[in-house]
Amino acid sequence: MAIPTSTSGAAVHAAGIPSPSAPSDPVGVLALQGDVREHLAILNGLGVDARPVRTAGELAVCAALVIPGGESTTMARLIEAFDLEAPLRRAIAGGLACLTTCAGTILLARVIEDGLPGQLAFGVLDLTVRRNAYGGQQASFEAALDVPAVGSEPVRVAFIRAPTIESVGPTVEVLACHDRRPVAVRQGRHLALTFHPEITGDPRLHALFLRGLEARPGAGAPTG
Repeated sequence: MAIPTSTSGAAVHAAGIPSPSAPSDPVGVLALQGDVREHLAILNGLGVDARPVRTAGELAVCAALVIPGGESTTMARLIEAFDLEAPLRRAIAGGLACLTTCAGTILLARVIEDGLPGQLAFGVLDLTVRRNAYGGQQASFEAALDVPAVGSEPVRVAFIRAPTIESVGPTVEVLACHDRRPVAVRQGRHLALTFHPEITGDPRLHALFLRGLEARPGAGAPTG
């Protein structure tokens, strides 16, 4: 299928970073595995009350949730061990917006290729993803991506045992590609990435996600 790429630009301030309105409620970062501290630091730098989330009670007060990278099968086991699967499903069904990176995107996808039998897939994002498609840890790399939705300056990101997005559904907007494959997509208020923006420290994709929270649940994210 032909995959449309967004050409809409977000409003930016002088530094080239989209200017979000900080939500009144906290934004959580699922703190079971991955670059939790780095995500919290970027969100705090954008003026957000960002908090680690390990319990259903901590999740319940959040306006949105970041699901970091890590290892998707390990994260699935930890979600089960912390009794978070049902609370996460309820929260997302109730309108909780998610920013997912790498393994987080695998967890929320509709279909996981090369997954383990019975691997947890929340089925929130209308995506088919393939685990570890770029190879192992030694095949990790950085790249500069063109993401028109956050401005004209490329975004430098890290791909670490990254998945690929093999196909997207009709409600998914492709925001960026690498080697002609989608690597950043948006579905409603959800923003899903196959890479790690938090490692390189560029806050523009987090800011784009925060801008999307201004849309009501079920509506498309604002584009300008």
